[in-house]
Amino acid sequence: MQKLAQIYQKSFIENWDLPALTEYTTRRHLTYAELARDIASLHLLFETIGLREGDKVALCGRDSIAWVTVYMATVTYGAVIVPILSDFNPVDITHIVNHSEAELLFVGASVWEHIEPSALLNVKAAISLEDRMLFHETGGGEVARNLKLLRRRFRRRYPDGFSSGDVRYTGRDNSELAEINYTSGTTGFSKGVMLTGGNLAGNVTFGMSRELHFRSSRALAFLPLAHAYGCAFDMLTPLAVGSHITLLCKTPSPRVLLRAMAEVRPHLVICVPLILEKIYKNQILPLISKGTMRWTLAVPFLDSLIYSKIRKKLIDAFGGEFEEVIVGGAPLNHEVEDFLYKIRFPFTVGYGMTECGPLISYTPWREFVPGSSGRVLPGMEAIVMGDDPEHEPGEICVRGINVMKGYYKNPKATAEVLDGDGWLRTGDMGTRSSDGTLFLRGRSKTMILSASGQNIYPEEIEAKLNNMPFVAESLVVERDGRLVALVYPDYESVDRLGLQGADLTDAMENVRRELNGLLAPYEQIARIQLLPNEFEKTPKRSIKRFLYNS
Repeated sequence: MQKLAQIYQKSFIENWDLPALTEYTTRRHLTYAELARDIASLHLLFETIGLREGDKVALCGRDSIAWVTVYMATVTYGAVIVPILSDFNPVDITHIVNHSEAELLFVGASVWEHIEPSALLNVKAAISLEDRMLFHETGGGEVARNLKLLRRRFRRRYPDGFSSGDVRYTGRDNSELAEINYTSGTTGFSKGVMLTGGNLAGNVTFGMSRELHFRSSRALAFLPLAHAYGCAFDMLTPLAVGSHITLLCKTPSPRVLLRAMAEVRPHLVICVPLILEKIYKNQILPLISKGTMRWTLAVPFLDSLIYSKIRKKLIDAFGGEFEEVIVGGAPLNHEVEDFLYKIRFPFTVGYGMTECGPLISYTPWREFVPGSSGRVLPGMEAIVMGDDPEHEPGEICVRGINVMKGYYKNPKATAEVLDGDGWLRTGDMGTRSSDGTLFLRGRSKTMILSASGQNIYPEEIEAKLNNMPFVAESLVVERDGRLVALVYPDYESVDRLGLQGADLTDAMENVRRELNGLLAPYEQIARIQLLPNEFEKTPKRSIKRFLYNS
């Protein structure tokens, strides 16, 4: 397998004149030549301030061309990138910068204004992500001087201009640390996932081999690039093959996203379940639930015609030119999945985690098995703990090329999930078929054991509940030996129908009865508790379950 930085040295040279990056909001644009030139400028800065291979560079700000440039400059120099989600609170950001021992911090202005410079313990300099101005420096002003002289030195270094022959990146071995990615996890405590060059290259090489992206293909990046999923398949893989990436640079609401899809017409859509679930609930479900439509769908041949029209409408909404939609980051609602599969919408569900940078399993959409999370990747192994891994759920354990080195400066947490033979305990429960296809059931930490000894997976109940009327989102918890559903209502629907407090309570009781009709006796919901505010969420929009378990 190629060394990580060498993948990009080859790509930038071969795709020199092609478009590389565009910001959807500002329409700013870079070719691969211009990206390589900006990376070379940062390499010169790193060199002149004495940054060495293996030193840490923290990066925190909204997705942008500048964000991508700093990330790529760091890994191709041989330093270790520490991407930090800009949605983390300032205390957490400061803690991560300090814990990672970052010597440089590239940070967006909106983030920096909430950071206390004196709390940064190891940072030599904090530099603006937007304009490369110096926010803060410790010491004698060395970084300020080098920033001021950078353009002049760059012209002196490349008197005939920067050319493709000047692109020369580190030969650092893939076994060395390339990135520390801090995940909020399910306990609320951030752990620094140590990803090597081989972990990142393993994901990228797989994406290249399956031609998820290809030369001159179009990609729309709307997932956070600081998160492993978006980073690997909206940035690292496209840049490795000469794709043109459009960075959305704004919150991907369905309305904003569909407008951008229509303009960019991406060849691949990397998506989280929430996007498809919102489109299904708000646009498709009301359509197919109407009386006349339900009657029509019961008539043979007519149902095929209607499903075909819905499929075409959905495909056109995503730009009309994509090969498939890859869903990952969280389980896809079963009802939504069943409907999309029924109408032959080209989607597939993959599975991964930050600790694998992130991919563990994936299957192309034409081979996708409903209810699954794809086949385990080449170069990876997976086992299910238990006596009958094909039929009885057990904890999924994986090892192979994508598995992390461990948690940074946390041997105790590393030992809890990673054994001496390289097996990583994922914390996810599921089964595995003979061909390596994984079927996830839920998190081992969220599984509830019923009084009769039955395993209850709250995520499966929540998937059904979230499709019910007046339910925006939900969480199933155990209280005094009984199952309680915490529900944040869909207040838009409630207000539209003019429901008052008592009416909503009655409506939720009807929802509870209808839900229980779909559940096994040991899964019955005793009551629904309404919440006045949305659930607290992580930056990747997962509910912080640990806050609601007591």
